[in-house]
Amino acid sequence: MMVSKVHIWRLILLSTLGLMMWGMLSTGADAVWAEAIDEGSDSNPGISAQTAWPQVTVATISFENRTDLDQLAARLDILAVDHAAGTFDALLRPDQLAVLQAEGRTVRVDVAQSAQLNAPRTLAPGQVNGIPNFACYRTVEETYASLEQLAVDHPNLATWTDVGDSWDKATPGDNPGYDINALVLTNHAVPGPKPKLMIISAIHAREYATAELATRFAELLVNNYGIDPEITWLLDHHELHLIPQANPDGRKQAEGGYSWRKNVNNSNGCTTLPYYGTDLNRNSSFMWNTGGSSGYACDELYRGPSAASEPEVQAVQGYAAAIFPDQKGPNPTDPAPESASGVFLTLHSYGQLVLYPWGFTTTDAPNGPALATLGRKFGFFNGYTVCQDCLYAVSGSTDDWVYGELGVPSYTFEVGTTFFQSCAFFEQNILPLNMPALLYAFKSARLPYQAPKGPEVIQAAVSLGEVAAGTAVTLTASADDSRYNSNGYGNEPVQNVAAARFSVDSPPWAANVVFYPIQAADGSLDSPVENLTATLDTAGWSSGRHTVYLQAQDDLGNWGVPSAVFLTVAAPAYAMGVDAPPPASAAPGATVSHPLIIANRGNSTDSYTLTLSGDVTWPVEMASSAGPVAPSASAKISVTVQ
Repeated sequence: MMVSKVHIWRLILLSTLGLMMWGMLSTGADAVWAEAIDEGSDSNPGISAQTAWPQVTVATISFENRTDLDQLAARLDILAVDHAAGTFDALLRPDQLAVLQAEGRTVRVDVAQSAQLNAPRTLAPGQVNGIPNFACYRTVEETYASLEQLAVDHPNLATWTDVGDSWDKATPGDNPGYDINALVLTNHAVPGPKPKLMIISAIHAREYATAELATRFAELLVNNYGIDPEITWLLDHHELHLIPQANPDGRKQAEGGYSWRKNVNNSNGCTTLPYYGTDLNRNSSFMWNTGGSSGYACDELYRGPSAASEPEVQAVQGYAAAIFPDQKGPNPTDPAPESASGVFLTLHSYGQLVLYPWGFTTTDAPNGPALATLGRKFGFFNGYTVCQDCLYAVSGSTDDWVYGELGVPSYTFEVGTTFFQSCAFFEQNILPLNMPALLYAFKSARLPYQAPKGPEVIQAAVSLGEVAAGTAVTLTASADDSRYNSNGYGNEPVQNVAAARFSVDSPPWAANVVFYPIQAADGSLDSPVENLTATLDTAGWSSGRHTVYLQAQDDLGNWGVPSAVFLTVAAPAYAMGVDAPPPASAAPGATVSHPLIIANRGNSTDSYTLTLSGDVTWPVEMASSAGPVAPSASAKISVTVQ
């Protein structure tokens, strides 16, 4: 069902005639506005690509101080903040624009970005798949199909699971809605428990780049398993949990080109397109309704009627609580232990920021320094500004809930420079900058409050990729304790590299792991960046591929995250082994048959001559030869004694 065009133009006319309710903060003003926009509206309207919408405007607006900013943030859709200039960018309806101008604020309209948000959306010439005119971004259905197929094609690594419902699916009506699905990646053949990285994306529907970034990350991991040593050990020993479309109903609206932020819940007193819905990033149950959100259902920042009222939020919170242990006390001031595991990321756009708790207050979180350290690691890779208090007050956010309830370090990535990011910018900027940050998040999930303090081992390499057993191989790498960046929000202390080590086929945390030292290439470990070298003695190594783990420590005792390289020991051309069961016994006069397994452990097909030796006092029957036997195959021989 389409919204009446007469009704929409009536709204715009009311706005331009001076209906300035947003400047009033009383509940009475909210009630008048609600009555004005709800009159004659449809109760459960759908959206088609041809639906006429009120125009929106992107503008830069002045504010006086932090209190003024936080009050505005509770009623306006703020996109970015420049504290030094005393301005913010916001997405405005016509009535909001009129109110801000009437308040005497400086308002500068961004004509180009406003035009982009209001432009009709059509498929590009020749486009078959993807969001219209944005072929690089998969639709909800295409995202689900791709990840479900990934699980079908790689059952040893991937599972695709229904973990909840969207509002439309959970609510009786004409719109079927969607499942909320989670992709889990790990090597199922390696037993756990394993530390977990959880990523959600597109909880704000209009943020196109986020779901595709998350989906591409999952595909990168699966497609490079067994090829890239870093990705291989991560999937062997860690788990990725990904909810790529956390707001699929809203996302479907945004695919039509509309600036849709919220879910599609129209049961809370606002039923007019495009204003209804609940902001899912203001609806989480930790510190819900403590500032930075609105109680007015038509507002973009509407927090919902109660904490975690929305099925999408219930799905995310329920899933996170199921996979992460509760590692934090009940009070906001209780810190998580340094030994806590797990990392949580929620992908948003835009602003080129990495944000960490708290959002609801300017006070540092109890694990604030460690949260900043890991955040600055992310900032090194993507170059984003890393901060806790660089925007405005936000309550009921997803990352505050995960950290506040479970003690898991949690971050918001604000990727890119606009909601409807061009495919060229996505491919050339967002992907290459953020993939390494996501990989580091995956690496750090075992000890996220500890390992980011230590040096990273980078550029690890072996002088020969494949050798015969007994060949000496040179291992080289660099250890770097300086890879941090916040873009102006504090500097991370840097220490000298004090030690480095490697292990073979056993990761550093394994029981009974054997470590070998790695030396400084210049003979002395005395600076924050060191070139490293060691010799690998492969004598006695079994044939096949081996994983060499490397790790470095700073002079405060902090071990960084591991890195890894592959080294293959070639099978000899001819080698064999004999496997036999335990010795058998029998009564005098009985016949005993004893099986022997001859295994070809070389890399060439081989045949074998069999003879008896020793003091043979009983009649023995045995074949005189076996083979040909292919590499890695075996032949069974029966030895009969009478």
